[in-house]
Parts: sequence; C-alpha cells; structure tokens
Amino acid sequence: MERISQSPTDPAFVQNPYRFYARARALGDIVFWEDYGVPVATTHRAVTQILKDRKMGRAPLSPPEIPPHLAAFYAVEAHSMLELEPPRHTRLRGLVLRAFTSRRIAALKEETTALCHALIDTFPDGPFDLLQVYAQRLPVIVIARLLGVPETISDQLLAWSNAMVAMYQARRTRPIEDAAALAAQEFTDFLRAYVDERRAKPADDLITHLIAAEEDGEKLSTDELITTCILLLNAGHEATVHTLGIAVKTLLETETPRAALAPNRIDATVEEVMRQDPPLHMFTRWVYEDTTVFGADLKRGDEVGCLLGAANRDPAIWPDPDRFEPQRKQTTHTAFGAGLHFCVGAPLARLELKLGLTALFARCPDLALVEPPRYANLYHFHGLERLMVRAQATEM
Repeated sequence: MERISQSPTDPAFVQNPYRFYARARALGDIVFWEDYGVPVATTHRAVTQILKDRKMGRAPLSPPEIPPHLAAFYAVEAHSMLELEPPRHTRLRGLVLRAFTSRRIAALKEETTALCHALIDTFPDGPFDLLQVYAQRLPVIVIARLLGVPETISDQLLAWSNAMVAMYQARRTRPIEDAAALAAQEFTDFLRAYVDERRAKPADDLITHLIAAEEDGEKLSTDELITTCILLLNAGHEATVHTLGIAVKTLLETETPRAALAPNRIDATVEEVMRQDPPLHMFTRWVYEDTTVFGADLKRGDEVGCLLGAANRDPAIWPDPDRFEPQRKQTTHTAFGAGLHFCVGAPLARLELKLGLTALFARCPDLALVEPPRYANLYHFHGLERLMVRAQATEM
C-alpha cells in the first residue's frame, strides 16, 4: 500500500482538495493517508465496494473511551443510526422510514416553494451573504416544520447543529469539543420536553409519527427518538447548506445557462452538482474481518476512510471529471453514501435543492457574485465560508 501525506487543514487543500485526490488515485485504489493514520479508498469502485462490504461497518469493535467532558455528546451518538450496525440499525432505520416516507416528503413541495419565495422577499439591497439569508434558512426551517418544533427557534437549532457537527472536522480543538457537548445537552433537554408534550398532545408532525412508529411490537425509545431528530437536523441541514451554496457558486462561475434549471433538466443539474463538488468528502468504516481489498490487506479493527470527493471525480467513471456538465449522463455518485447507511434524508435534500435553485434563479435573474467565494476550513465536510452576492428580486 502506497503512502501519501497531506494536511487536511492546509489552506491550499481546503480551497482545492481535488489535486490531492488525483495524486492519491494515481498511487492506487487504496493508499495510506499518513496525516489521518488510516488507509483510504480513492476510486469510485473501491469506495463503493467498501461502503457496501458487510465485513466492515460504522460501529467500532470495542466501545471507545469517552472523556468526561464529552459524555453528553456521545450519549446522543450512542443511539444514532449513522453509528450503528444490524440488527439495531435495521430496527431503527425501519421505524424511521415508516414516519419519514417519500409521500410525506413529496407533500412538502408546495410549502417549501412558498418558503423559498418568502426568504427571497427578504433579500436586502446591496451585497449580502446568500448562505446566511437563504441557504442556511431554507433547510433548517423545513426540518423544524417537519419535526413540528417552532421555526421561531431556527437560529438556536442552527447554533446547536453547527456546534455538534464541528466534532467531525479536522480542526477539532478542546473548545470545539466543549461547545459540542454543551449543544448536545441543551438540544437533548429541549427535545425531551417537546417529546413529552407530543406524547400527551399528538399532532401531524414527524415527532408524533416517530412516537407512533412501530415494527414487530417495538417502538423508538425516547433517547432513540431524540437522537434521530438531532441526526435528521444535523446531517440533513449541514449537507444541504453546503450543497446549495456550492451549486449557486458553480452555476454562476461556469455561466451555466438557466435552461439547466428547467423542469426537465433540474434533476440532472442537481446530481451533477453533488457529483462534482459534494458536501461530505470522507466517511469511515471499521474492519470486522481480515480482508484484502484491491490489493490492500486490512486487519480486523482497522479503520478505513472512503474519500467520497475523490470517488466522484474518478476519470475511470466520468470523462473529464473536473468539468461541470449539467446534462452529464450520470453513473451513481457517492455523495449520499451507499449500502446500509445510504442517506435516509436524500429525497428531502434533493427536493430542497431543486426547489431552492429554481426559485432563486427565477426570481433573481441578475444574481451575481461580488467577491470570489472561498471554502471554509471544515474538512471532512466541504462548504463555503460565505457567498457574497448581489440580486434584485423580481415580483412573483
């Protein structure tokens, strides 16, 4: 196995990780990333195989030692579908899918479209940060409405979410850990009270449906329900904000014709955005059995990284993969993962992206960048620091 070195917080890498991915891919399907101390899959075939391989999974073989200052954070993680394997993962995912149905998501279309236009109506005169005014607001309000919590606390939901997901970033520090633990505790306390209220007074919202969801006589425990709500907000919100910002940046920088957002073409455009510059660049697995994958010997207990960003620009799959081509014929990209942990919120994310982009460019035909966008130091997430634009919204 070849070895390669690259700091994930290096400014040049933060702005363009794809040069490193190309170097890593040239060394093999799996290479050892010295800065992380783990082997990583670099190609589409290797990433896809590892994500689907049942000799590997998300849960570590032995429980990690949790420092006291992170107890509240890992108390939430202990019940997360994202960190579990069958049979518990199967049970939790099955119960969630009974409440988080495609029909329920599709029913959000009209309401979400109206929300997009309401947010656009608030655009200020002069330059403004589209991330703060639009890309962050849209998904957090949609999730709040879906869960049934007051959207008036969306700023607080954002703060909790941002603090918690910072735990997965390469720049993690003790202050970041303390902030994440505090956010986890406050978010849990809020939801526990809200779940108790919904048990007493059911409503037509996701929390009520999660409470009612039952499979083979089993229901979600309160802790499982709370963690699921936190996961839906954190994972769904973080990825959608990044992708919406990157999509606008890409469409403007490439001067993509507005026809790419037409009803018969928007689906392909959204998929190409997620392929070409995904919001999550690495997802890890633990090895459960000694195995050899594409010539790399992996031992029980090893951790392996799947470089989603590298897989999505594999030239063996996509000709000229660095080029943004809205009508590219797509082979399944890895932006939503694969296998048992394929993103449960993918239908909602796709809906928000399609509606958000369609409304934005229809109402703001003169939308323009006022400064070159820069990526934030978030790895292994991937998103912009801000997106300064100018736009004059037209009337509906």
